[in-house]
Amino acid sequence: MIRIYLRDKASWIGMFVLLSCLLLLVAYVDTTIPFTSIFYLLLLFWLLLLIFLFLRYHRETRYYRGIKNWEKSMDASTLPEPDRPYEYIVHESLQEQVRFLNRTSADRLEAMEQEKDELLSWIHEVKTPLTAMQLIMERIEDMTLKQQLTYEWLRVHMLLDTQIHQKRITFIENDLFIEEIHLPEVISQEIRSLRSWCMQKGIGFEIDLKETMVLSDTKWFTFILRQLLSNAVKYSENSDIHIMSEMKDGHIRIHIQDNGIGIDAKDMPRIFERGFTSTVQHDKAATGMGLYLTKKAAKPLRINIDVASDPGKGTCFTLTFPKRNEMVGMTGV
Repeated sequence: MIRIYLRDKASWIGMFVLLSCLLLLVAYVDTTIPFTSIFYLLLLFWLLLLIFLFLRYHRETRYYRGIKNWEKSMDASTLPEPDRPYEYIVHESLQEQVRFLNRTSADRLEAMEQEKDELLSWIHEVKTPLTAMQLIMERIEDMTLKQQLTYEWLRVHMLLDTQIHQKRITFIENDLFIEEIHLPEVISQEIRSLRSWCMQKGIGFEIDLKETMVLSDTKWFTFILRQLLSNAVKYSENSDIHIMSEMKDGHIRIHIQDNGIGIDAKDMPRIFERGFTSTVQHDKAATGMGLYLTKKAAKPLRINIDVASDPGKGTCFTLTFPKRNEMVGMTGV
């Protein structure tokens, strides 16, 4: 701030230097004027100038230091109070800008909220004909056709489910209810929902749950599990998916191991990025949102996700749950 202040006053300091040099020149040319006296007088003037600048610095920069340290909270009431004419001009301008930005932000938030509500309403309306389609498909006797239709129905259903959670995830911390979850029940339910897809691809499940209860939010944990299981099914063929749970170092861990195509080493650091799709397997239907939303949903639940993969041999996702005492303070505990 001192450097900025001196730069701002550079023209005044330059003028003072010029006048000092002019006075010294006059004293040098006019021998009747004592040069030594002029020199001492200038030293006194420069000393007074330094004291003046020091005192003015603290007064003139107080307001601007306050602005620099002002938390950009869009709250004009937290701005420092001005006490100089130019400061009042800056203060009024900042207040007007804050009011304008607050109005714009409020309008955009309202529009986004309305758009989210309309989209969620549309998704719920679409689910009604989807349910009717499922009932109709159950009456189809041609098993090949039935499996194909069920698979396509499942894809639409999961895309809608992902879209719902994508819109809700912004407010996930207000939507948590932490409770005991019975793993066998939740896992079996998710496997049943993927049954037709698994049958089509010749995929089975091996389940070994040494720990059967976890503490989390049922709705969001189910979403995380669904994304990981659907990913495992999507990239596997004629093989088994292993689901295991264990207690290690006081943390419950769930391992989801598939024997699919695996993840290329260069893709591994980016698999949780928004919109990222494999650079090896070019799936035009992939949105790159599944693992991104999974990671985002796991963070407020304090679930750590680790990935190990061997290209061509399979991938293992590990969910590590927090200890019970680490859940203190979360909604519903």
